[in-house]
Amino acid sequence: MPHFPVLRWGEPYKSLDVETVVHFATGETLGEVSQANGGIIARDMRKAHRAREVLREIPIPELLKRLSSAADKFLNDELPAGDGTQTPQQYVTCQSATTGLPEHMCRANMEKLHFVLTNLEQILNALTRNLNPKILSDGYALEDDIMRSRQALTPALGMVLPSNSPGTHGLWLPVIALQIGLVLKPGPQEPWTPYRMAEAFFQSGIPREAIALYPGGIEAGRAVVEHVPRKMIFGSIQTVEQYRGDESVQVHGPGYSKILIGEDMVDQWEDYLDILVDSVVINGGRSCINCSGIWAPRHTKEIAEAMGERMGKIAPLPPDDPDAPLAAFTIKQQAEGINTLIENGIKEDGIEDVAARYRDGERHIVEERCAYLRPTLLHCPSPEMTMANTEYMFPFASVVECPQNEMLDRIGGTLVGTILSNDESFRRKAVDAMHIDRLNLGPIPTFKIDWLQPHEGNIIEFLFRERALQIA
Repeated sequence: MPHFPVLRWGEPYKSLDVETVVHFATGETLGEVSQANGGIIARDMRKAHRAREVLREIPIPELLKRLSSAADKFLNDELPAGDGTQTPQQYVTCQSATTGLPEHMCRANMEKLHFVLTNLEQILNALTRNLNPKILSDGYALEDDIMRSRQALTPALGMVLPSNSPGTHGLWLPVIALQIGLVLKPGPQEPWTPYRMAEAFFQSGIPREAIALYPGGIEAGRAVVEHVPRKMIFGSIQTVEQYRGDESVQVHGPGYSKILIGEDMVDQWEDYLDILVDSVVINGGRSCINCSGIWAPRHTKEIAEAMGERMGKIAPLPPDDPDAPLAAFTIKQQAEGINTLIENGIKEDGIEDVAARYRDGERHIVEERCAYLRPTLLHCPSPEMTMANTEYMFPFASVVECPQNEMLDRIGGTLVGTILSNDESFRRKAVDAMHIDRLNLGPIPTFKIDWLQPHEGNIIEFLFRERALQIA
């Protein structure tokens, strides 16, 4: 059984406080992880400036080459894993066994992270608008007789990571290339990706002093938020509200992603059924970019019926099955609580779980050490219903009947909004809608990500500020 130490700017530290990570179905112990406390993190952050210093000694083009090499090692090589080693298949197996995600989804996320690292040059060119890398390294450069300057707002980026979706790790992969250090607090059930990626970085020539890993409980997360000047965290809508207005924190909460069908396309809704269903169920419904609402001015009962028939037939399969469509809830009480909320919600007059008619059995499936929730598709005849704008971390969505001219005013905050309409007025209003972060005009699934565009804020603008600089 491997032991994973705290990494204090690359230096392993074995703590007296240790937690184990176990297989969600069998209870088998898969690893032992040292726990960091807030005092250690506070002390180590006094040395955070060194992370940026060692990275600035390496030109950004060279860092990009090393990170591309790290991508291949992450995907293909047997790498150090704590005090042992880990093959790619062992990584996939362990990640599935502790997060509940099917192995094929873990493998797909692994390939996604490889894609990001091997395409970082294009991604950064897009996010910086082809900014000369020297401006990020040196703080300024003269271009076309214009002085351009960017100032780093932090020597390192803190990440308080979740356990539910490995795909979130794609958000911090560009940071080292920007010559900014990393302070990672892994999710309790998903230490595998931060450790494996860090080892791939080290094996490719990224300085160990640039990365710190602090597994731990709530105290460790709070310490990262308190002592790192810029940080990303993941959480509920309450977490989002807690940090609203704090420019030093970028919060990734529920997505409430939606597909809006306009008057001109709603009569052809059957042509888009695959996009509607796939947007809800892909990746086990665990991502913030999964669709949780389909809004249409009419035909909502027919849409819900067709979607419910497909979704209701989806059932759990073993995690090593290549067709497994659902992720397990490794904390049984979480699934039970969500199921209770749904059962209470559908008591509201007019709401129906259409998928229930096509299920062979109950939505809530309880096993010895875990639970599953089978896909759920509600029909809501009015946007005023509570369940019309609700999200859960499994394939769950509501089909909501709403006039087109009211949709954009009623949908609320939306991470990804797909507009199925050629109505130029409707599309223009969607472009102007400040509460839609990522906008898709046309038949594009909500889960289809363009890495050349920002995800909930441009990381360059979060880590650097533009400022005036003059030289006599």
